[in-house]
Amino acid sequence: MEPFKVIIVEDVKLELKGTEQIFRSDIPEAEVIGTAQNESEFWKLMRVQVPDLVLLDLGLGGSTTVGVDICRQLRSRYSSLKILIFTGEVLNERLWVEVLGAGADGIILKTGNLLQRDDVMLVMHGRHYVFNEPILEKIITRFKKLVNGETEKSDALINYEIDEYDERFLRHLALGYTKEMISNLRQMPFGTKSLEKRQADLISRLFPSSERTGVNATRLVTKAFQLHILDINNLLPDED
Repeated sequence: MEPFKVIIVEDVKLELKGTEQIFRSDIPEAEVIGTAQNESEFWKLMRVQVPDLVLLDLGLGGSTTVGVDICRQLRSRYSSLKILIFTGEVLNERLWVEVLGAGADGIILKTGNLLQRDDVMLVMHGRHYVFNEPILEKIITRFKKLVNGETEKSDALINYEIDEYDERFLRHLALGYTKEMISNLRQMPFGTKSLEKRQADLISRLFPSSERTGVNATRLVTKAFQLHILDINNLLPDED
């Protein structure tokens, strides 16, 4: 690969020296043209020479928002610049999402592993969403949970013969709507009497015969959650 220029931004002096050494020894194509331990030092370097890659720590001076703001400004000013986050914020998932939204090309978590040449080269070859193993494990876990939840809901809709009106009715009951309010929804062409019958029919489908006595709307909605017919993370009302 063609040589490329790098600026390293890291506020811990020992980690900065170690990271710089990795570039010099393991990534010979990289020329470290500057290092910075805070925001002001970094922008001074940028005024002298714009690199091809910025390796950016997020927790500068104890503030995580500084790193995200630097990333956002870099992306708006230098569209072709590569930005790789190298951070010790190993538990702050919200911060990962924020910095990806700010335009970072990847995130490498500091979890005892050194910065890897392969990760840097993937970014330099134009790959987006470059992550190391610790963050990938979290992403895969979330992905599997999401897919399993969607599968459980799909199976429940089939097994209990839930149509779109059943789902809409249950969802709005869960949101605190009365039957009168639900009957006034544009996509619910039923009066309150019809909704009462639908509720009774749902009770007969979702509960065994020995448990149907005295089931009210609250118990019905709770059962719908237990059977994965409703998803608490996707509980939004329809637009009127």
